[in-house]
Amino acid sequence: MFEYKSEVFKASASIASAGTKKVKTEKIEKLDKLINERAAEGWELAFQSIALDASLAQYSILLTFKKPKS
Repeated sequence: MFEYKSEVFKASASIASAGTKKVKTEKIEKLDKLINERAAEGWELAFQSIALDASLAQYSILLTFKKPKS
């Protein structure tokens, strides 16, 4: 059996568009940091989904982590 934990990571649409490389790199580094922090806590990335809110020009990335129940 597993325990699950979901988190939402928000990013501007420029992370996946022709935005500056610095903006993309900073956001990707923050996402990597979040994933690595959860891995250090024993969580494994189980699922991810990306949704675009066109009115806000923003992405929401749903990350679901899992780990065996103690």
